[in-house]
Amino acid sequence: MESDPRQTYDRIAAHFASTREYAWPEVETFVDEWGTARQRALDLGCGNGRHAELLADYVPRVVGLDLSRGLLTEAQTRATDRGFAVDLVHGDAACLPFVDDGFDLAVYVATLHHLQSRDARVASLSELARVLTPEGRAVVSVWSTAHDTFDAEHGFDTTVDWTLPGGETVPRYYHIYDPEEFRTDLDASDLAVVETFVSSGNCYAVVGGH
Repeated sequence: MESDPRQTYDRIAAHFASTREYAWPEVETFVDEWGTARQRALDLGCGNGRHAELLADYVPRVVGLDLSRGLLTEAQTRATDRGFAVDLVHGDAACLPFVDDGFDLAVYVATLHHLQSRDARVASLSELARVLTPEGRAVVSVWSTAHDTFDAEHGFDTTVDWTLPGGETVPRYYHIYDPEEFRTDLDASDLAVVETFVSSGNCYAVVGGH
């Protein structure tokens, strides 16, 4: 069942990045609503930098963190090619290498569900709370049982294969959340929940700092 997310995404980084062109509409809506007059933004689990690019249109300083050095390379290439500024950091979402209250805006999408224990996931949410300013806002998303892919009412662990050109498959670990479980983990963390909702098979939360 378990697979190492860093090794997995280093292996598939180039192909994965090529399929991740556009920011998610839900993230665009969040940034449009909350991005005005913010000073420092974090793209947590930044992947190829597509949401860092969006944040850079609103915020003077953007930092992107990812566990995969391969994806960070893809993000740097995107930033260079498209002319936006982002500081890229290699790190673990469950133990962020940032000072308290360092960001007043954050995007944390499609990453939390790759952490392989509930303790790590709740710790990661609390780390997000720690690095957000008290007035800061973040959007968090996870893949959920509401997605048409799954026939389940309760959260579960699984692997989902990524297929590389040529047909090789690489398993990726996921914890698939049910919406109630997602809210439970948010409440167990240090985040303040502003709202939760389900869209396009994902659970979302808009949250505040501590």
